[in-house]
Amino acid sequence: MNKKKLHLFNFVILCMIFMVSGCKNSDQGIENSNREEEIVQTVEEPGWKSKASDPITLDWYINFSWYTTTWGKNLVSKEITKETGVNINFIVPTGNEADKLNSMIASDTLPDLITLGWWEAQVQELPKKDLVYALNELADKYDPYFYKVADGQIIDWHKNADGNLYSYPSSSLSPKDYETHNIGSNQNFLVRKDIYEAIGSPDMTTPEGFIDACKKAMVYSPKVNDKPLIPVGSDEFNAHGCTSFDKILQNFLAVPYEKDGKFYDRYTDPEYIRWLKTFRKLNEMGYLGEEIFIDKRMQLEEKMAEGRYFCLLYQGSDIQTSQKTLYRNDPDKIYIAVDGPKNLEGEDPILPSTGLNGWTVTFISKNCKHPDRAIQFLSYLISEHGQKMTYLGVEGATYDIIHGKPVMKPEVLKLLNTDRTRFDETYGADNAYWMLQNNVMQFKWGSNEREPMAQLREWTYPYAAYTGQYDIVFENETEIANAYSQIENEWGIVLPKLILSSSEAEFDSIFEEFKRKRDTLNYDKILEEATKQMNEQKKKLDLE
Repeated sequence: MNKKKLHLFNFVILCMIFMVSGCKNSDQGIENSNREEEIVQTVEEPGWKSKASDPITLDWYINFSWYTTTWGKNLVSKEITKETGVNINFIVPTGNEADKLNSMIASDTLPDLITLGWWEAQVQELPKKDLVYALNELADKYDPYFYKVADGQIIDWHKNADGNLYSYPSSSLSPKDYETHNIGSNQNFLVRKDIYEAIGSPDMTTPEGFIDACKKAMVYSPKVNDKPLIPVGSDEFNAHGCTSFDKILQNFLAVPYEKDGKFYDRYTDPEYIRWLKTFRKLNEMGYLGEEIFIDKRMQLEEKMAEGRYFCLLYQGSDIQTSQKTLYRNDPDKIYIAVDGPKNLEGEDPILPSTGLNGWTVTFISKNCKHPDRAIQFLSYLISEHGQKMTYLGVEGATYDIIHGKPVMKPEVLKLLNTDRTRFDETYGADNAYWMLQNNVMQFKWGSNEREPMAQLREWTYPYAAYTGQYDIVFENETEIANAYSQIENEWGIVLPKLILSSSEAEFDSIFEEFKRKRDTLNYDKILEEATKQMNEQKKKLDLE
């Protein structure tokens, strides 16, 4: 071999050595990178901590048209984005929630995150159609820290039959939580304080007392700021009825959820019918405003903020904004909780709070652009650090630690108690972002509630009961689910007819026809399935 060829041969060999060496170094780099990733992705180390400098935006669908809080303007959301690198674009339906969600499912346009009520049919539909990630699989791959901050009992309860966890709840409570904490219900019988006290704080637990109180209220205050007083208000009527005149009324009457080991038909309970007829009579007397049958939440809140209702069965949390407007204008003209309708035995109400199902559940869609960041963001929100942020806000800005306890700053608390809308716009604490709130964790920090909201919650403490064993969901698109949906829709038509009926005879006729229609839809099979689920859940909860 001549020198030129020898040099060329040596050069080729040398290049090959460099190439092999380079590949080894490259492989080593991948190894090191993976190793670094493994160091970050441990049960002890939050994944979100390493991503703050990498900004992204996640679209988050909230299946409640009334939710109006924005992201990125208030203190809390800015701080969360600063710590995680995640900005949020909320998507909220402007019309019917079910229609909006179903259209997104049909067109495969689900956004990154989805929050809806645990009772919605889509909660089962989304995993079944493979439209959402299993959170445990995302956690295994991107964020084992999730298992450190997630509640094991919640995970076990919310697992699907396939062993996967597809959603995580807000406000999830167990039977033991009811034994160890003051847990209030969101359901109240509300009266306007000044009018109620002016007419002698009457007993409104009987139909006779209720009617008499409404008469006296109308005589005392026929107008409120030149607008007619509405003696009896309610939640909005929708396609499935009206919670004020069905579920809340049933709970105040202590109508049982089960009898003789079977799921009970609460809608035919004699006490419930007796009080429905009382409201029919009140309407006949002109004590129910015509608007209550057509008003939506916006109109209800406007009337509430004006103090135009004398009394109503309602959700305490839903009057926050209105209540604080009233309190700011005149503390005597707020709404307070008092004893409401009772059964003939005078039994205390049975008022539910949330069970292990929680209130809402949150999914990560398979359309999610950044599933790794999404699961890490969920871990952030359900962690103690994230809960402090969404509940208390930023230490030094919204609260201080005094004698080892977080205490909200006076000026912040004042705004919270007088102007909830501006509070959310400015600070965004106190569960303005409630989608993954942990009530049990928040109990140890104490309540931010003061007047005018604290009394509503505290009044319910003796009557709050765990009723999660009666939370029934029928599998979507089954014969039973379809039949139940038809019955719900029929009740939505029938309930206003009952209250608007011109006589008890007409009331009875309408109700009997409703029961006949239920029977044609195999209502007995629905009760059988509800009983089966009830017993399974009682066994799971050790409540047998």
